[in-house]
Amino acid sequence: MNYIEKLASIRQLMKEKGVDAYIIPSSDPHISEYLPDRYKCIKWTSGFTGSAGTLVITEDFAGLWTDARYFVQANEQLAGSGFELVKLQVQGKAEYVTWLGKKLEKGNTVAFDGNLAAVAVAQTVQQELEPLGIQVNGHLDLLDPIWEGRPALPTKPAYLIGVETTGESTADKIKRIKTQMQDKRVEAHFVSSLDDLAWILNIRGNDVHCNPVVLGFLLITTDKNTLYIQSGKLEEADVASLKQSGVEVADYEKAFEVVQTISANRILLDPKRTCFAIYDAVPANVDIVEDMNPSTWFKSMKNEVEVAHTRNAMVKDGVALTKFFKWLEENVKTGELSEISIAEKLQGIRAASEGFVDISFDTIAGYKEHGALPHYKATDDSNSTLLQEGLLLVDSGGQYKDGTTDITRVVSLGNITDAERQDYTIVLKGTIEGSQAIFPRGTKGYSIDAITRRPIWETLRNYGHGTGHGVGFFLNVHEGPQVFNMAAVDIPVEPGMISSIEPGLYREGEYGIRIENLVLSKVIDSNQFGEFMDFETLTICYIATDLVDKSLLEEKHINWLNDYNAWVFEKLSPSLSAEEQAWLKEKTATI
Repeated sequence: MNYIEKLASIRQLMKEKGVDAYIIPSSDPHISEYLPDRYKCIKWTSGFTGSAGTLVITEDFAGLWTDARYFVQANEQLAGSGFELVKLQVQGKAEYVTWLGKKLEKGNTVAFDGNLAAVAVAQTVQQELEPLGIQVNGHLDLLDPIWEGRPALPTKPAYLIGVETTGESTADKIKRIKTQMQDKRVEAHFVSSLDDLAWILNIRGNDVHCNPVVLGFLLITTDKNTLYIQSGKLEEADVASLKQSGVEVADYEKAFEVVQTISANRILLDPKRTCFAIYDAVPANVDIVEDMNPSTWFKSMKNEVEVAHTRNAMVKDGVALTKFFKWLEENVKTGELSEISIAEKLQGIRAASEGFVDISFDTIAGYKEHGALPHYKATDDSNSTLLQEGLLLVDSGGQYKDGTTDITRVVSLGNITDAERQDYTIVLKGTIEGSQAIFPRGTKGYSIDAITRRPIWETLRNYGHGTGHGVGFFLNVHEGPQVFNMAAVDIPVEPGMISSIEPGLYREGEYGIRIENLVLSKVIDSNQFGEFMDFETLTICYIATDLVDKSLLEEKHINWLNDYNAWVFEKLSPSLSAEEQAWLKEKTATI
């Protein structure tokens, strides 16, 4: 079936089931950002491949609600699908619910598959629409009956990693979680999110592209801990090791059954990271305490072992990037390089590094106008050949056994305009301002966002995505709970958090600029006014200076840039050949 036929089939089922509007979130039973093939429902239904969006289908309209990162991409991918782009005003907000409230009438029915909707999303739908007399059915899967050849769940093996890598044993992590459970007076805690499960159990897998996680659920009770995972994914030695840590192993599918028979008085569930199907299966006599998973908070603050490993991973990543950019500069003149070929080359160079496991997300290699698409991924149809002119944006990262990286750099391929140079310098100022921030402990991410945007706002420019996100330790490249954006997220920046700082500027149809480093938040001093913190930059890769308009920078910006590039050379040169050292020496020269 093509997309038009799929849409028609869904509408036919809606008619048969008495459904007036059907919602398809971008999610899975674990409320993941990046999905196993089985749950790439939006891609299958509409052709849209972005990692954030919601489809809403009515009798006479079909729309994709997504944010500014994907506007151009969505317009291109939805062409001829029967779906239209609806631009979100606020990233992450369920604005389609308000639209449905205006569109539908009393007595109409809205439906969705509870396996794909987070509790928080389902509750928003219920709370806004039910008072209007609109019925909500959260247990209707209209895709499975028509999805021929739907992929099965992945079966690749999972494995445990040792305390010498993680810095904390599974038993100790569960002990910390149970202390939180006691404080909240709950006897059970159900964990659905894959990164939380991976962190708690020191387990990794290959079930999701670019994310080293395994599909599973974890039930922690006062006297028992059970991992629900597909049989055969763990070796017997790992099953025995988990048992020594107090964790039993059961079949993945039984998780849905056990929830229905939980005998605890109170259970802790994270409404943002638990699907509605699980939530609604909890017996009515069990009180549900809705709160963030304790592990989400714990794992955001890296311990000394994780930080030390991450610093090592950054050196390996920086060496790979140096080799890549040198190769790029020397070979672009051939006229044979393309966005796809350079992404493959970069992955190959990274793969030669010790402990490399995978890329941490699909490389964004955006040449000229494609750089203006923040989450662009080249396809055979869009793949541009690189010429000796214009800007190239490369946003990439690696998964190493000792850390996760995420970095964006922009380089000139020749004949740069004054406008491009000015925009580049303004973005660089934002990166430097964010990196140099000093702030009282307890500061929230929206303050860091504003500090970073200030030099960009001063020029009456802006960008439509957040300034930064948390990053896992050999885990998801996007990790909460902290986030640096304009939303009033009540999560403080705490010591040990690893986050990105990545301001940008995008001129649609022309070029895009983003300069991204990862930083570690740490306490620098305390006095009568409280504790104060700053950031240690972790990413080790030169920042191009041939694009800088020095007249737009203050002395503090120039000093930071020179010091940073000198540090990059110092850290990477021992691992480079004499020829690579000479090349990098030139790139990191003082401006």
